[in-house]
Amino acid sequence: MMQSNIANLLYLVASVLFIFGLKGLTHPGSAVRGNMISAAGMFIAVVTALVSEADLSWGIIVAGVVTGGLVGTILALKTRMTAIPQLVALFNGFGGGASVLVAGAAIISDAQPGAADVQVLVSTAAAVIIGAVTLLGSLVAFVKLAEIVRKSLTFTGQKIVNAALAAGSLVCGALMVSTGGDLAWFWAMTGLASLLGVLLVMPIGGADMPVVIAALNAYSGLAACGTGFVLGNTVLVIAGSLVGASGLILTRIMCKAMNRSFTNVIFGLAMGSGQTIDADTFYEGKVKATSADEAAMILEGARQVMVVPGYGMAVAQAQHAVRDLARQLESMDISVDFAIHPVAGRMPGHMNVLLAEADIAYDKLKDLDAANPAFAQTDVVIVVGANDVVNPEARNNPESPIAGMPILDVDKAKTVIVIKRSLSPGFAGIPNPLFIADNTLMLFGDGKAAIGAITSALKEG
Repeated sequence: MMQSNIANLLYLVASVLFIFGLKGLTHPGSAVRGNMISAAGMFIAVVTALVSEADLSWGIIVAGVVTGGLVGTILALKTRMTAIPQLVALFNGFGGGASVLVAGAAIISDAQPGAADVQVLVSTAAAVIIGAVTLLGSLVAFVKLAEIVRKSLTFTGQKIVNAALAAGSLVCGALMVSTGGDLAWFWAMTGLASLLGVLLVMPIGGADMPVVIAALNAYSGLAACGTGFVLGNTVLVIAGSLVGASGLILTRIMCKAMNRSFTNVIFGLAMGSGQTIDADTFYEGKVKATSADEAAMILEGARQVMVVPGYGMAVAQAQHAVRDLARQLESMDISVDFAIHPVAGRMPGHMNVLLAEADIAYDKLKDLDAANPAFAQTDVVIVVGANDVVNPEARNNPESPIAGMPILDVDKAKTVIVIKRSLSPGFAGIPNPLFIADNTLMLFGDGKAAIGAITSALKEG
């Protein structure tokens, strides 16, 4: 058994590595290194925790490590890049579930109910409530992202029901604390918090999923922090605090990027409907379709091209085709950059991950603030499967459901080529005036096939 002062020193080292690892994740160029540093910190923390404790069931621990390692390896090898959002949602849920199990086990295994320390009981209540909300909310997010469940659940009085469930969870937690760990109140608290997790995420539509994933990530960290107090584990408190704080900051950033209310998202309120327009009437006779050959001819005369990826690129798995097109254009002395909206796709950084997988240089990826001033000087913008994040309605129509949402100003470029399967709306469910703009051409078809056809046409001259 390791001495406590040595264990605390190692926990401090692990915590410092977590901080430096988190710092590395702030930039794509250092993200891999940051991941490795954080992993080293976690390894030190886990080994220290195991060596510091006496009377451990090593057989169970080894079985858990082997099983978890096997499942993790299979998931890493089998999961497609387009399925990363739902995998992240599952990971958040696993973190919340682990907090519920560990904190709950500390109470259930207490041989003398009523003798538990008040700090432990309060920490248990916090960890279980937040963890249960995270677990069930993340599972709902998973099935919605995987399109197992396609509809959002909304009903009259939803805010009142959610508030009642939240209040009930807190009351049961307070009664559990006041009774010294009465298991009846523990189970009631866990059940109410679990139901709250389901009802908080069920109304959330796809447009808000990036924000929800960031919020659930923060919740999993806060639950882990509470579990750290239950176990008296310093590194778990620090790590949970880091994840919780960074997740909440990211959630705020994502809300700003979508002009969404932070409170609406975390309390499970759906996006407002705003003013709706019939899509068939809106587009009828106004869309200018193009072909891959015509798109190639336009690109041949360009000097500056900007590519805007969206979820459609992920669905078509077109990132490698986009890379090939960019390299072909660059071989013709045409400058190519990529404009990335913060909420393009279904999770924060979704497009960055896909483009990095295709070996596109980090310095080619421009965020919204850097890309928007450049669109007026851009000859051709190629929009691959994006919709709401390039919809001028957000800028021009105060009655629109996405009014005020920061968008990529692609309509200010000289020519816009939009590659989509159809004129189907984005997550907001509204038509896009960009598709009928004078400077826009629509290339209908699968993103991967369309990009490949343009590249082939360019090569043929």
